[in-house]
Amino acid sequence: MLKDLFGKKRKFATVPSETISRGTPQADGAVEAVTKGKEVPEGLMNKCPHCGTIHYSKDLEKNLRVCKGCQFHFSMSAPERIAALLDDGVLTEEFDTDLVTANPLGFPGYLEKVEKDMEATNLKEAIMTGEGLLDGQRVIIGVMDSRFRMASMGSVVGEKITRAIEQAAERKLPFILFSASGGARMQEGVLSLMQMAKTSAALAKLDRERQLFVSVLTNPTYGGVSASFASLGDYNIAEPGAMIGFAGRRVIEQTIRQELPKDFQTAEFLLNHGQLDMVVHRKDMRSTLSKLVEMHTIREGV
Repeated sequence: MLKDLFGKKRKFATVPSETISRGTPQADGAVEAVTKGKEVPEGLMNKCPHCGTIHYSKDLEKNLRVCKGCQFHFSMSAPERIAALLDDGVLTEEFDTDLVTANPLGFPGYLEKVEKDMEATNLKEAIMTGEGLLDGQRVIIGVMDSRFRMASMGSVVGEKITRAIEQAAERKLPFILFSASGGARMQEGVLSLMQMAKTSAALAKLDRERQLFVSVLTNPTYGGVSASFASLGDYNIAEPGAMIGFAGRRVIEQTIRQELPKDFQTAEFLLNHGQLDMVVHRKDMRSTLSKLVEMHTIREGV
């Protein structure tokens, strides 16, 4: 009896065939398997949380992880984002790969959780930074990865962002940062909150050097991240439907005792209220960023 109750987790999922996005032999094969009552291995397909359409995973990746049914933007890992944005899909130089998180406050179980995320993501922390080429143009880039502690901002994340900004100032290059975060990392207390001021001060220096900073806010961007570097771009851009704010909707409604608009804190709501410069579909992100960089590049002899 106990064996039945605590058996191994199923590695298969049964899905309704009418919700599957067709169009490839693999996807059509999966539909046929479901239609015949067969089970489909987990990881083979992804269900859109917005419209419920089920996509063959490889097709979703080819479509930049955007739902073909409703255009919902799934989250992207830092390596996926870099591969979709930069020339040859790689950084020409990655920064600060030796920086790893400590446990300055002795928070119980913190390092064990960090180590699990390191193993699961193959990353040292919740952000990748470095230099790369965007349509042949040199840029400094940072990409946060929500798989790692929900891309919460701890000391290492703040330090890597600050160093990347300093490299942009020193090398006279544009800085592009993709944010995706639940906010400051509670396990590091005030040391995490200090990163808000540190990164903001570094951006002020970058501004004095007259170098471009483009901030791209993805879903979700909350807390201390949204209240500091993520909102300080010369251009603040967001992906469609991205949720952006400081406190969550429920907390705000309970505090002010008012019901908020249905689309409150969405990228589109913020754009309409002047808090964003543009909302850009993922398929257009590379070309948009390339044009912005080109516009702000001083060419010799011009």
